[in-house]
Formats: sequence, structure tokens, C-alpha cells
Amino acid sequence: MSEPLGDVESGPRAVLWDMDGTLLESENLWDIGVRELSEHLGGVMTERTRIATIGSSTPFALATIFDSLGLEQTPAAMAEAKAWLYTRMAGMFAAGLPWRPGAREALGLVRSLGLGSVLVTNTERELGEAALDTLGREHFDHSVCGDEVAAGKPDPAPYLRAAQLLGLDPRQCLAVEDSPTGAAAAEAAGCPVLVVPSLVAVPAGPRRVFRETLVGLTAADLTALHALAPV
Repeated sequence: MSEPLGDVESGPRAVLWDMDGTLLESENLWDIGVRELSEHLGGVMTERTRIATIGSSTPFALATIFDSLGLEQTPAAMAEAKAWLYTRMAGMFAAGLPWRPGAREALGLVRSLGLGSVLVTNTERELGEAALDTLGREHFDHSVCGDEVAAGKPDPAPYLRAAQLLGLDPRQCLAVEDSPTGAAAAEAAGCPVLVVPSLVAVPAGPRRVFRETLVGLTAADLTALHALAPV
């Protein structure tokens, strides 16, 4: 990784990117997948359950679905449900993952500035690797997937691991998120958070700043956004 340009004290040393709903329009695909899984398990997903699964880790999403349907969470049943869901998701990922507006350009901007860049996702490595083929591995120094930390978002572990991999304090990193779950994880880790909501509204928080889209993001914006989130 090259040295950051400019005054590192006036802006982030790195950007930590959520994936689903932030860089890629894959959150909509997960919405389809978990709805169909509920039907496969014999029930209909409620809106409350759908919202609870957005941005969540796979174990949490599966537990939420099982609870909502009154199903026993035996190891065998959970493993079968995960296998079914991941087979379905892999098929949708293979069909193509569209970008969120401005995301590709924002990744390029961060690289051009010499800032660190880490993908931080609750998606497990099995599917994360397929998504990286769309995103371009050259955009990231590292990637942290949901099955590589002790707990997924909203736990801060994924963001703490990302900062650790870069040798930085989380406060030196700007996290980019789209969901309440992800924003909570980044904030708990100590990162200032740029929130660009996708499927659901994200509440305000002490380290959160909001932007409607990544379109037109500039180097000056990164510095200003990082400075606006109190640490």
C-alpha cells in the first residue's frame, strides 16, 4: 500500500467498505434469497423479519427466520437451510451483481489517493470471493468476511479486524455503510461512518454522517466527512 497523499491528520488514512447495499445492489438479492428460504421452510416472511435480516450475519439471519417460523434450530436444520440459501445466492451472484451509483468511481478515488481500503462484509467468504470478482480485487488491501471473525455486524469485530490489518486505529478510518446493522458495528468499533442508506432508513448516531449517494464523491468530501463525525 502506498503512503496517503496530503495531510493525514485532516482526513481518513483508510476507507472501510461494506459490500451489500453499499458497493453492490446485492442487498436486493439477499432479500429475494431469505424470502424464498422462508417459503422453502414452510412459511411466509413478515416485514419485521425481513428488516431484521438486512445487513445481518448469516447465523443471525437464519436464527431470525427460524424464530419467526417457530422452527427448532437444530444443527442439521440450520446447516441445510444455510446450504439451500447459499446455493440460491450463488446462482444470483453468478447472474451478475450491479453496482450501486457512484461506488465504482468512489473505490477508484480512494485508490488514487493512496488510502488504505478494506472490504468489510457480513457475507461469508464462500460468496464474498464471487463478489470480489465483480468489485475488482485491486481496489482492496484486504477483505474481512463474516465467517472470519468471532461475531458479525452489529458486533464491532469485523471493523476492528479491518483496522488491525492496516495497522491503524479505527478512528483513522472512514467506514461506508448502508444499514443500521453495519453502521452500528462501525460506530461501536470507533470509526466515523459515512451512511448511504439503501433498503431501510438508518437512524442518526454520534459518529454518523449521511449522504444520499456516492456519486460525485471527492477527496475534499472524504476529509470533510471524516472531520464531521466526532471521535
